Amino acid sequence: MTRQAAEKDRTVRKPERLTDLKLRSLKPRDEEYEVPDAAQRGGRVVVNPNGSKPYVVRFRALRADGKKHQEKMSFPGVTLAQGRKLAADVMFAVAQGRNPAEERSAQRKQAKHAKPDTLRAVCAEYLQRPEHKRLRTIHAREATLVRHVYPVLGDRDVNTIKRSDIARLLDKIEDKSGSVMADETLGFVSHVLNWHAKRSDEFRSPIVKGMRRCRPRELARSRVLSDDELRRVWLTAEASDSPFAKLVQFLLLTCARRSEASRMAWAELENVDWVLPPSRNKTGLLLLRPLAATAHELLAKLPRIGDCPFVFTTNGRTAISGYSRLKARFDAACGVSGWRLHDLRRTARSLLSRAGISADHAERCLGHVISGVRGTYDRHEFYDEKKFAFEALAAQIERIVNPQSNVTALRRG
Repeated sequence: MTRQAAEKDRTVRKPERLTDLKLRSLKPRDEEYEVPDAAQRGGRVVVNPNGSKPYVVRFRALRADGKKHQEKMSFPGVTLAQGRKLAADVMFAVAQGRNPAEERSAQRKQAKHAKPDTLRAVCAEYLQRPEHKRLRTIHAREATLVRHVYPVLGDRDVNTIKRSDIARLLDKIEDKSGSVMADETLGFVSHVLNWHAKRSDEFRSPIVKGMRRCRPRELARSRVLSDDELRRVWLTAEASDSPFAKLVQFLLLTCARRSEASRMAWAELENVDWVLPPSRNKTGLLLLRPLAATAHELLAKLPRIGDCPFVFTTNGRTAISGYSRLKARFDAACGVSGWRLHDLRRTARSLLSRAGISADHAERCLGHVISGVRGTYDRHEFYDEKKFAFEALAAQIERIVNPQSNVTALRRG
C-alpha cells in the first residue's frame, strides 16, 4: 500500500464501535492504518506493521505562528479506556484555546536540556525507564509532576531539596487543590526520589513518614444506605427512565464500581453473564458476573442508540457522564442525601452478608482477589456460587423495597 493510499484509507474510514475484543482482532498490514473511535471525538487507534496499537488523538489547534494546524498526540501502551480519557483531556485543553501538542513538546525539550541533577531531569529519566512506562498510571503521574512539581522545584538541584521545601510544596498544593491531591503528589515524588536514591551513592530522600496531609482512616468511608433510604432510592429509580436512574439500580444489583458499570459495553454481555475484560478491571484480571434475572430485566429496558457501544449513555455517543448534575437532580427526587455512588457498592456488599452469602463468595462478586494461599492456588470460577449470590442479593433488595407483613390474621371458627 502506497503512502497516498494509506493516507486515503485513514481519512475515509468511518468511526467504528471499538471494544477490547475488536482491538485485538485488528490485524497489522504492510503500512500503518488508523481506525477512528466512535466513542471519543478525535480519538483513534493506529495499527502499526509491527503489531503495536497506540491510541492517538487528532485535533486542530493554534501554533506559535498564529495559524491553526493539524496536530497528533500518541499514547502508546495504554488501554482503550485510558486512551479515551487522555484524549478527552486533550480535547478539553483545545476547547480552552491551548495546544496540548506544543505544550508536551516544550515540556520534553525542557526536561531533555535540564541539568543532570535537577529534579526535572531525574523525573524525566524515571518516566523513560521501560519498567515505568508500562505503569497504568504513568501518564497521570507525569501530568501531576508537570502541573504541581516542576513549576516549584523542577529546576532545583535534587541534592539541595530539603524536607522544608517538600513541606512548602505540599502546603501550596493543599491550598490550591486539596489534601488528597497533595498526598498523591507526595506519593509520586517519593517514588521518584526513592528510585534515584537507589542509583546514587550520596543522595538521601528528604521525604519521611508523617508528611501526608490526610490519614487513610479519615479518607475511608463507611456510609451504607439504610432500608428506608434504599427503598426511596430504588423506587425513585424504578419510576424514572433516565440512564442515570438505571445505573443506580444496576450498581446495587451487581456490586460493581461506578467506572465498571458506567462504561459497560453491549459487547461485554454474553447471554446471562457480564464479562469485564482485564483492561477495565482494577485487578487486571477478567471478571465474570452471572447477572440476576432482575438485572437482565433492567437492561432490557435500556434502548440501543445507533452505533453507540455503551449501555448507559445520555447522548448516544459516549458513556454516561456529568454525575454531579445528574445525582443532584436524583437526590432531590428521592429525598436522600449525603451518599455517593460508590456507597451503593458498600451497601450491596452488606446486603450479601445479610442474605447469608459467605465472605469469600461475596468478595468474589465484588471482583476482589482472595488473598493468601486460597487466592494463589484456588482458580475455580465459582460460577454457580456467584450466580446464587447475585440472585440472593436481588431477592434481598426486593424484600426491602416491597416488605411483606409477617403478621397473619387468624380466622374465627
